[in-house]
Amino acid sequence: MLPLPSGAANAMTTSAIASAPLRVLLWAVLLACSASLQAAPGQSASEASALDAAPALNRTGRVAHAPIDEISGLVRSRWQDNVWWVHNDSGDGPRFFAIDSTGAVHRAPWHASEYAVGAEADQGTPPAWPGVQLGAAAHIDYEDIAVEDSTLYLGDIGNNGNARRDLGIYVIREPFYYDRRSRPVKHLSIAYPDQASFPAAKWHFDAESLFVDDGTLYVLTKHRKGQQINEPAPGTKLYRLDTEHPHRVNTLTLVDRHDSIPPPTSAALSPSGDRLAVLGYNSVWLFPRPADGTHWLSTEPRRLALSPPRSKQAEAVTWDDARTLRIANEQRDLYVLPVGPPTSP
Repeated sequence: MLPLPSGAANAMTTSAIASAPLRVLLWAVLLACSASLQAAPGQSASEASALDAAPALNRTGRVAHAPIDEISGLVRSRWQDNVWWVHNDSGDGPRFFAIDSTGAVHRAPWHASEYAVGAEADQGTPPAWPGVQLGAAAHIDYEDIAVEDSTLYLGDIGNNGNARRDLGIYVIREPFYYDRRSRPVKHLSIAYPDQASFPAAKWHFDAESLFVDDGTLYVLTKHRKGQQINEPAPGTKLYRLDTEHPHRVNTLTLVDRHDSIPPPTSAALSPSGDRLAVLGYNSVWLFPRPADGTHWLSTEPRRLALSPPRSKQAEAVTWDDARTLRIANEQRDLYVLPVGPPTSP
């Protein structure tokens, strides 16, 4: 069992110590605190203890639609009410889905007799609602999605083994949420300026986080120890996309880095552009906008701990509004997290 802190032990009276129910309550509180500070993969115990307790993580629903089996990206539509776009991780076809605030999939009413939605979509007849299928696209490893105005940016940027030479971002005019088909406006092939070999000697070239700021795209990397896929390491690098050549590779620009942040699994810029949310498995870091608009990771973040038993494997984040984040995990649960206004410098 966990030892009581000395201050707490001195403050307890003899009668309180003798009370078995009180002792049980105290152990429960201490164990709960310990669990909330549990280190995430790639995060030390000291780093976990430096996190602030997050506000209540409120579960709003679950995505039960069978074809959505491993959520990796989530974004709220800026022009359609009660619409969020989600996509699967690697292993799916080139498509994404529209859901509502509870996780229910949007399906065109006139297709209700032709396609099943929700848990019943796993029964085979009728077939499952397929979502918006992308023509002229491939799904190698979609890891995040971003939005600005009515344009979606879909990041095929997963690179677990650090050997991919076909990384890229799809630029898509956001479809109507009942649509079944669309095609990208363009595909932007990208490469890292500091990756000299494939696979890389140092595995710092995977990415699960993408955001857009006034038309400029940014990517945050996810690092691994040695060359072990299942050994995430702390730290990230921030790259900016300065060119948009449609028929040749665009080399990213390295603009910033952070050596101790837990491995990022998603990122999202607030609607006003004043805060950047970077999600980890068990935490959210909120970076205020830098004076130069570029060095996001060099500002002082607000660090919020998420409860691992509740958040599970948190993989996707978006802003519902200027003060609220929405988080999805790979287990398809949806949560909202109130973060309040920006803190004063």
